[in-house]
Amino acid sequence: MKLNRFFAMVISLLVLIANADAQSSVEVTVLQEQYQVPLLKGKSSNPFIRLKLVVSGNKGVAVNGFQFSLKGTTSLQDIEQLSLYYFKNDSTASASLDFSKAQLFGSVSSMKNKVTISGSQQLNPGTHYFWLSCTLSPNANALNEADASCTQVNIGDKRLVPAPEEKNIQQKFAVALRKPNDDNVHTYRIPGITTSKNGTLLAVYDMRRESSRDLQGHMDIGLSRSLDGGNTWLPMQVAIDMKEWGGLPQKFNGVSDACILSDDKTGAIYIAGLWMHGVLDKNGKWIEGLTDSSKAWNHQWREKGSQPGFDVKQSSQFLIVKSTDEGKTWSDPINLTRMCKKEEWWLWAPGPGHGITLNDGTLVFPTQGRDKNGRPFSNITYSKDGGVNWHSSAAADTGSTTESMAVQLSNGDIMLNMRANENATRKGDNNGRAMAVTSDLGKTWTSHAASRNALNEPVCMASTHKHNYTKNGKPASVLLFSNPNTKTGRNHMTIKMSFDDGLTWPKEHWMLLDEWNSFGYSCITSVDEHTIGILYEGSGAHMVFQKFSFKKMLK
Repeated sequence: MKLNRFFAMVISLLVLIANADAQSSVEVTVLQEQYQVPLLKGKSSNPFIRLKLVVSGNKGVAVNGFQFSLKGTTSLQDIEQLSLYYFKNDSTASASLDFSKAQLFGSVSSMKNKVTISGSQQLNPGTHYFWLSCTLSPNANALNEADASCTQVNIGDKRLVPAPEEKNIQQKFAVALRKPNDDNVHTYRIPGITTSKNGTLLAVYDMRRESSRDLQGHMDIGLSRSLDGGNTWLPMQVAIDMKEWGGLPQKFNGVSDACILSDDKTGAIYIAGLWMHGVLDKNGKWIEGLTDSSKAWNHQWREKGSQPGFDVKQSSQFLIVKSTDEGKTWSDPINLTRMCKKEEWWLWAPGPGHGITLNDGTLVFPTQGRDKNGRPFSNITYSKDGGVNWHSSAAADTGSTTESMAVQLSNGDIMLNMRANENATRKGDNNGRAMAVTSDLGKTWTSHAASRNALNEPVCMASTHKHNYTKNGKPASVLLFSNPNTKTGRNHMTIKMSFDDGLTWPKEHWMLLDEWNSFGYSCITSVDEHTIGILYEGSGAHMVFQKFSFKKMLK
């Protein structure tokens, strides 16, 4: 990482230490760094500042205090506690940072513009690390930010005042919506979020109860709802659970990859999920006699884990549930496999994230599958009669594409923004998201002019969303996009904006949310005309909800 991307300063000083024979000089170098990662409500420890102290010479030093400035913080009342931790070993800045393995130096719970954290730590010659951690108040405003800088280090009776430094990072607030082992669930994955006609936020995700592994496994579709724009969230619900269906235990009836859709005309809400019953072996043969102790596993995208046909013992199943009361209750699952899947397809599945309502009321889910040769494809599935009958379109791209999301362009066409799997081995300028456009609900498709050359693709699910707002008293809209802004790896979760239906994504309208590593999936929604919300797999929690002012990104 380039240091000019961080808030960093180096303080060099000479401390004279007297002993019985003579004076020995000790040089102490301090490097301070701040990172663009969110400070999470609902999490006790959040990385704020990293301090690297290098002690050179033949004597150690005793550190007994640090002073920090909180200038740049929106409201001091948002911060409940600051804690300073000492790490004996290198604390590389990453999602693996574990405060439970560090030694607490000291903490404060009374916030002022300048705070001092006192403690005692002997530093022998060598390199040492301290991390300032922040705990947010449960009432912290999710739109606010916080900033901090180290302004003084106390070593013995010396007070070391670093030169003023201009800060360039303010850490945004977010909500740790789902963390590892919340409600006894091992891992939460695959975010989707939408805003109902009446303004309720509905977030969906995989509840992977026993491991982080993909299907097959004991997993259900979970749901969280917020009635106040994402500041607080109601207890988790289970939206789809196939339980011990067909005589097989729950670990062989997993449901995954949810996609949520709000009908903007009627207010109904739909969730689609992929159900896998039992296991097919690598040759596509149904494995008999599975029990709770069976270790058999396969994936619908792996080998022949899902096959041509309609039966639950042949192919993974496409389920849908419906709510007419803002997500409080849900219907029993309806299986759309026979209605929409072509028999020769190996697989037909939701594209996780959210669906859309077209201007004429047509409901559209992004979907994906494997064709008669097992090759991956992306398409759409739509209903023109309010969710009674559904139709699956032709494939949108000739490449190997899968997870996608749909938006309606300014001329009424539908654009699919797709994960392009060939980018796993292609790292040149054409390493980018695939985009295709249809004007006839997917009967025919054309390549978007910016396909594979406008948006970085680290081979990961991404989100595309159309935000409507008012400009100079007239209706206007922009496209928003989020994914790890890299060509390899999954880090630097970033939101981008396009004013020309996806042709260009000007850098001045990018917003970095989380620069550390994560699973990298995300989904965007409009909380209201003035506020954007995003649910993503973050470095600090499995499901992070973050919102921000649309005006701030627009400027």
